[in-house]
Amino acid sequence: MRARAATVGDLESVFRGLSKRISDEYVAAGKDSKAAYDNLMMNLKEGRAHALVEGEKTVAIIAWNEHSDAADTLFAAQEGFFSAATIRFCKRHIRHIQALAGNLPIRSRSWLQRTDVAKWFRIIGYVERGQENGATLFELPPARGG
Repeated sequence: MRARAATVGDLESVFRGLSKRISDEYVAAGKDSKAAYDNLMMNLKEGRAHALVEGEKTVAIIAWNEHSDAADTLFAAQEGFFSAATIRFCKRHIRHIQALAGNLPIRSRSWLQRTDVAKWFRIIGYVERGQENGATLFELPPARGG
């Protein structure tokens, strides 16, 4: 797997085959796929979105928004993204995004109470920070020495 700057075509491709768990996440967050698409498009146009590519196929888009105290993530993926093989890649890549965001803490949220999601965040290095607006808030502390 590799990452590169996301294109509109990448975004369209991922949303054509959006995974059910991501669709469910959007619904639980009180959004629909169109709102999520629009938010990701805005970040893409501002240069803050990466396509995660397996072979020649874009399987996910990750975007981020920097604030004064942290960077928040936005995410969309196809079902093929969710495998044990992607975890090592994601652990490295989220640190790359963190470096691009000035080593701010990275905050990600999940509205679904799935144990596999919490485990995935923990393996990558996130710490659970409690509830926020109905979501579980996960935070990746700044990299040491950064």
